[in-house]
Amino acid sequence: MSLHLRLASALSSRPPLAGPDDDPDQQRAAVAVIITPNPDAVLLIRRAERAGDPWSGHLGLPGGRLDAVDDADLCATAMRETVEEVGCVLARDQLIGVLDDVWPRTPLPRLIIVRPYVFALPERPPVAPSSEVAEAFWVPLAELRDPTIYRDTTLFLRGEDRTFPAYHLSQGVVWGLTERILTPLLELL
Repeated sequence: MSLHLRLASALSSRPPLAGPDDDPDQQRAAVAVIITPNPDAVLLIRRAERAGDPWSGHLGLPGGRLDAVDDADLCATAMRETVEEVGCVLARDQLIGVLDDVWPRTPLPRLIIVRPYVFALPERPPVAPSSEVAEAFWVPLAELRDPTIYRDTTLFLRGEDRTFPAYHLSQGVVWGLTERILTPLLELL
């Protein structure tokens, strides 16, 4: 059975856990977890450096905040943001499932809850990073499964050292929300 079919089956057999919805200040966002074959890989981006952006320069997944006017739902948000950030057009028939909602564990001015949508594409589309993205690259899932790259990292955040589980890739360190999305995805495989 192909990876896409195994992953689709695993995702369909479990309902995703939704984030808290009792905070009136919370914002909603969505990311696209794009999986392609030959070899099986996921698309990651490095966010451009921008003042005031808490994720400035971080490695992550294409995505962003819900636009209540333009987005019919959070899946539409993930699809729109992917086009805006990397020029990759996704279709709903490529959606194979949804992972659990995640939200930052470090304090931010407003709570944001992120819903990861998993898309399986038959081949790697060309990517064209926008000004919001410094670079986009495909990471083989086998590399992410390598136990030598998954280890803690210590970062200086908001005046103190904090330790997080992370993927240490040649392009940089994947930690935080993106690590908390990728790790359960890999566990499903």
